[in-house]
Amino acid sequence: MVAVRRQLRQGPDRLAMVTGVPARTVTAILRRHHVPRLVECDPLTGAVIRASKTTAVRYERARAGELVHMDVKKLGRIPDGGGWRAHGRSAGDTAAHKKARIGFDYVHSLVDDHSRLAYSEIHPDEKGATCAAFLARAAAYFRDHGIARIERVMTDNHFSYRLSTDVRDVLTSLGAKHVLIRPHCPWQNGKVERLNRTLQTEWAYRQVFTSNDQRAAALAPWIEQYNTQRYHSAIGGTPLSRVSPT
Repeated sequence: MVAVRRQLRQGPDRLAMVTGVPARTVTAILRRHHVPRLVECDPLTGAVIRASKTTAVRYERARAGELVHMDVKKLGRIPDGGGWRAHGRSAGDTAAHKKARIGFDYVHSLVDDHSRLAYSEIHPDEKGATCAAFLARAAAYFRDHGIARIERVMTDNHFSYRLSTDVRDVLTSLGAKHVLIRPHCPWQNGKVERLNRTLQTEWAYRQVFTSNDQRAAALAPWIEQYNTQRYHSAIGGTPLSRVSPT
């Protein structure tokens, strides 16, 4: 069991599905062998790192579309041939690397509070017009997957959300209310913050990519797998199964 955990780097519920051993037994085995929790480990190497602060306060809306969470995650772009994850940290210390202006990818995401259905796209910025166009496409994706109406959209207080007339126009066209979290309280937008972390651990940093295009091309297949195949212990199934239980 320890070897399977080390190979797959998955939690007890998903290891139970792979091995046929009950999840409680998996947990007991891992604890007995002092295997650290996934949140304490680097997603690529499995090495123990310092865990981030978490909150025990949980909530869940009663129906799909009642509340969705939106956010942007900034990731450093990958230089052609691969970055330090491919060649080691010493590769990032060269003069050529320090002079290179690689820039960032902005991963825009929307996730439904009830079902955890998610949608993400990569863009070169997080301007209001970009956020608005993403929201419109994400709403269309949700409609295609069984969420006919979005009632509320929760975001942080970034000016691209708070002050953009483009975002306001899309919200009006959707008939949705804009809900802003309290400043400096990202845990209030916890569902999408958790999705951001999962995106990092299971897509962006799960394997070594040798180009930025290669990583970008892997996002859409990962989102499809996330919605249709990945088991979520918090909801007892996949996001799509909650939207369309039949």
